[in-house]
Amino acid sequence: MSRLSLSTRFTLILSGVFLVGITIGGFAYWRALQQRAQEEIASQGLLLIETMNAVRGYTTQHVRPLLVDDLSTSPEFISETVPAFSARTVFENFRGQEDFSTYLYKEAALNPTNPKDKADDFESDLLSQLSVENANAEISGFRNLDEGNLFYIARPLKIGNESCLTCHSTPDQAPASLIATYGDQGGFGWQLGQVIAVQIIYVPAREVFNAAIRSFTLVMGVFIITFALVILLINSLLKRYVIQPVYVLSGLADKISADENFATELESAALQSITKRSDELGSLAQVFRKMAADISARTGMLKNQVNQLIIKIDELRRHQQVADVVESEFFNDLQKRARELRNKEQGSGGKENKPADTE
Repeated sequence: MSRLSLSTRFTLILSGVFLVGITIGGFAYWRALQQRAQEEIASQGLLLIETMNAVRGYTTQHVRPLLVDDLSTSPEFISETVPAFSARTVFENFRGQEDFSTYLYKEAALNPTNPKDKADDFESDLLSQLSVENANAEISGFRNLDEGNLFYIARPLKIGNESCLTCHSTPDQAPASLIATYGDQGGFGWQLGQVIAVQIIYVPAREVFNAAIRSFTLVMGVFIITFALVILLINSLLKRYVIQPVYVLSGLADKISADENFATELESAALQSITKRSDELGSLAQVFRKMAADISARTGMLKNQVNQLIIKIDELRRHQQVADVVESEFFNDLQKRARELRNKEQGSGGKENKPADTE
């Protein structure tokens, strides 16, 4: 990490922050989408189950009283008098539409009159939970069936009207047409206030969750692209406004440390543009430029002083060398011999010039 450039470090830090942020944000957003999808599915299920209850209520209050006298005389059982039959028939018409073919409705019982309403193991367990005293009046969740992953809402069905016991108390009190149609084995022994079935609505969850996944993918894709562009933009601005000025100052510092000529760099356009900035780097560049100018002036003065000192040292060395030669024994011996030679020359020259008449 210490060997990486400032730009690379900054990019890695931003990327790390982005990954942490996108992970936490994505998780929270996905949970919110799941919750919203489940609430939407539950809303659909509640709407349907309330609709079926409305059909049941209408059958009990309006249809059954009109046909109750015909039940005892009709050779065939009049199914339209049964609220469950009315609700199931209306729902099957609803399922006839293409968009709702995977929706399911069932009034599952352990001892039903119609074998179609026989509860399976899963529904029997729900019925057991709802039959317990003080149990919750509604259970919801998810279940996998042939239609796919379905969200279900289950409510208990109780015998709340004594008119229901006309057909479901004992076989001998039930209409003959009912026994002829369904037999005397199922749907009897019910009591007022007893939970005899569980009302279940199944709503397909796949399309809703697929929509949530598409929304999540779209939003996260936009976030990722946006953050990537932000990182690239910040990295570009960092290089332009921070790293490049630092490179200019570091290059000037390298020339100063190498004792190279940096007068042209002090007047360069790059350094001038940095010193004109009003931010921290601009202040630093101004101080650095002044320092470099002072160093240049002091270096020039120092070089001049050194040159003068070198000249003086050279003169002193020459004088010292001359003195050393003059004071040496060899030089003294040469001087002595030179005097002797001059004296000899002078003596021989005097004898040759003496007049002849003096002899």
